[in-house]
Amino acid sequence: MVLVAESLVRSYTTAEGPLRVLDGVSLSLAAGEAVAVTGPSGCGKSTLLGLLAGLDRPDGGRVLIEGRDLAGFNDADLSAFRGRRLGFLFQSYRLLPSLSAEDNVRVPLDFAGVADAGDIARTWLDRVGLGARRHHRPTQLSGGEQQRVALARALAPGPALLFCDEPTGNLDPRTGTGIADLIFAAVRDRGTACCYVTHDPGLAARADRIIRLAEGRVA
Repeated sequence: MVLVAESLVRSYTTAEGPLRVLDGVSLSLAAGEAVAVTGPSGCGKSTLLGLLAGLDRPDGGRVLIEGRDLAGFNDADLSAFRGRRLGFLFQSYRLLPSLSAEDNVRVPLDFAGVADAGDIARTWLDRVGLGARRHHRPTQLSGGEQQRVALARALAPGPALLFCDEPTGNLDPRTGTGIADLIFAAVRDRGTACCYVTHDPGLAARADRIIRLAEGRVA
C-alpha cells in the first residue's frame, strides 16, 4: 500500500470547548487507485485530507506513506518529503500571482533541485493544453486554466500520491469534467494513487472506492 492511515483523531479548541473533528478514521490506498472521500459539510473531509498529506499532524493515530511514518519527520524533512513524493490540487488553485504559469509549475521542481525543471514544466503545460499560455500570470488565465496549471504543478514532480480537495468545485461542468479526465489519466497512465474530496456524486462515482464520512467517522 502507498498510503495507510490508522485510527486518526483530530480535535480543535472552540469557544464552546473541544471539538473532535475526526474520531478514529482508518483507510488505505494502493498504487494506481483512486479513492473519493464524501460526506456532509463539516464531517471532517478536508481535515482528513490535510492529515493524510502531512499538512497537519493528528492528535492520535498515524499515517504511513510508502511505509514511512510521517510522525518520524521533523517539519523540514516532512516538507522536503512532500515535495518529492506528494502532489496537491486545491479548489482555490493557490498559484503564486507574481509568477508565470511555467514558473508556477517549476516551483516544486526547483525546490527539489531538479536540473531540467524548465523542460519538465513546459512538457506538463503542453499535456494540460496550456503550452501557449506558459508566460501568462494567473490573473491572465480563466479559472479552468488556473486549475490546469495547478494540476500540472502537482503532477510534474512525479508524485506517488495525489491529493485533491474539491478539484472541480469552482468550475463549470464542462471544465470540471476536463480536469477530472486529466486526474484520472494520471492515475491510469502513471500509477499515481489519488485521494480526493468531493461533493459531486458524478465525480465520486469515477473512483475505485468511495469513503463516506459522517460525524468524524467512516460511515
